[in-house]
Amino acid sequence: MLALPAESTGTGLVSIAMYVTSEPLAYATADLWSFLRNYLSKAGLQDVPEKLDRTVGYDEAWLRPDLLLSQTCGYPFATRLRGRVRLVATPIYGHPGCDGALMRSFIIVRKDSALRSLEDLRGTTAAINSPDSNSGSNLFRAAVAPLARGGRFIGRIIETGSHGGSIAAVAAGRADSAAIDCITYANIGRFDPGDLKRVRIIAETPKGPGLPFITSGNAPDERVQLLRNALRAAIEEPSLAAMRAALGLVDISVLSEADYEPLLSLAGDTLPQLRA
Repeated sequence: MLALPAESTGTGLVSIAMYVTSEPLAYATADLWSFLRNYLSKAGLQDVPEKLDRTVGYDEAWLRPDLLLSQTCGYPFATRLRGRVRLVATPIYGHPGCDGALMRSFIIVRKDSALRSLEDLRGTTAAINSPDSNSGSNLFRAAVAPLARGGRFIGRIIETGSHGGSIAAVAAGRADSAAIDCITYANIGRFDPGDLKRVRIIAETPKGPGLPFITSGNAPDERVQLLRNALRAAIEEPSLAAMRAALGLVDISVLSEADYEPLLSLAGDTLPQLRA
């Protein structure tokens, strides 16, 4: 297996690590940054990092004052990053379940499970990747909340740390269900379908705005616009067709902070409080 460069050079932090769990995705993301870097450098931005930083945790990068570009989850953006970082653009993916800048999650159970509907999940065990995940927790909660009685529905929650871990937990019988965002579901189905063959979809969650690209809160308007221009150029560049196909990337959309506020109304109580 080829080794990807681990460290960045130059000033500023670039960490795009939300969808890099397989080698094709990691290399496509590196190709995307290579193009963006060249564009930014030619536009006059100084000391742009040559490589993506793979040493900083994806969530540790978000509030770094030297952040040039990263990607965050919609729910953390709505709850704790708004006003502290600047929105650059929201990628639009072409996978099933995506709807422009909006995305949904698929609620899965084991392929041989007797569970057939959301109502059947009452009192069962759910796997979530993390409590602050929009796709794995917040949208899941929104899907089952109408069925709750006294704010209780799910019997037990286990936290797996990743969507892949949640799929594995369901496939192995450690959990009865999980919510997997449509982008991750498509990526795993294309590049690492092992555990996915052992599960099936029983429902879809409500939709919400996708995972935005962000830069530091102190970035001037000119830098934000330059980053948007670079991303737009990457969408339109013919030589990047293979990169876009690997990522499922078809466009970008510039959303406002207000566009992410509906995620807060979906949240209500957190999923672990929806006990049976």
